Amino acid sequence: MNLSYWEYKTWLTNVDFTIVGSGIVGLNCALQLRKQYPTAKIIILERGMLPQGASTKNAGFACFGSLSEILDDLNTHSEEEVLNLVKKRCNGLQLLRETLGDATIDYKPLGGYELFTKEDTELYETCLAKKQQINQLLFPVFQENVFREVPNTFQFQQIQSQYIFNKFEGQIDTGNMMNALLKKAVSNNIQILNSVTVDAFSETGNTVHITTNHFDFHTKKLLIATNGFASQLLDEHVKPARAQVVITKPIPNLHIKGTFHLDKGYYYFRNIDNRILFGGGRNLDFKAEETTELNLTELIQRKLEEILKTTILPKTPFEIAQRWSGIMGVGSQKKAIVKPLSDNVFCGVRLGGMGVAIGSLVGKELAALV
Repeated sequence: MNLSYWEYKTWLTNVDFTIVGSGIVGLNCALQLRKQYPTAKIIILERGMLPQGASTKNAGFACFGSLSEILDDLNTHSEEEVLNLVKKRCNGLQLLRETLGDATIDYKPLGGYELFTKEDTELYETCLAKKQQINQLLFPVFQENVFREVPNTFQFQQIQSQYIFNKFEGQIDTGNMMNALLKKAVSNNIQILNSVTVDAFSETGNTVHITTNHFDFHTKKLLIATNGFASQLLDEHVKPARAQVVITKPIPNLHIKGTFHLDKGYYYFRNIDNRILFGGGRNLDFKAEETTELNLTELIQRKLEEILKTTILPKTPFEIAQRWSGIMGVGSQKKAIVKPLSDNVFCGVRLGGMGVAIGSLVGKELAALV
């Protein structure tokens, strides 16, 4: 693409901060930079027509981790690390709600439920046995017990007789959240250039040279917030993890309300606009889902429909309205990578499937690095 003099002069000259990725992290980073540097020239480069990765494609869970997920984290993290992870997720959700307002993001504190399949009896009994221990661990954050058992009031089938419930989980409208963040960025004189992929960058003195699929330019500081796509630009340990999702057509008198975790959190569903949104299943083929391709697979799509029919909506006719996928960034540790890579390049990546919870905070921390 041959840009004109005007295009270079207006958008790509004297750039102070360039952020790669217009997702939750990138937009919050830009807004924080604007507070710190009111007159700076800030641009965001986004590979997609809309934010590509997971920010506009996630399920809208305002959550901090189910009981089985927290127990699993304790196998690879210390109690202090797990407590700090939960604390950070709660603080991040609070920051998101304060930044945009509950009405704007349609925040609903309906609580979260963890379901256990009939085959998962051992895990279910372990969770019940460890419930009080985890409640004590999390008490400093919530000042009361988080997890308790409740009966199967939604009449799901092929699951254990009780759910593990926590009242502190909620749901949001992902589209409303991202639309509000984008509007906020534009109103703060932050330029967003879509359909631009960063191919490479290099540093010379106090300048970063950026090569994209359309043009080259220079910036003073580069901040990378591409999460699941991070490995395409960085050497950091971030694996892409694709999540496939389906949503039903509206279901009259839908009785299911809340956010739900199933099979160790590898499946998750919720109500939205009288529909059921249902995603997950990457545990069926971890290797195939370790990709940045926004495609669908027959294996996972079939499984999602099967669980809808047999477990979630066993007595309710439904039709699938839409299918899509999003890309998360994961690694061996749950802690996000937020650090300087040099004096002029910084990154905030590997959100571990908790982008809604920690994205606002990671964006703020990324901006603070400069």
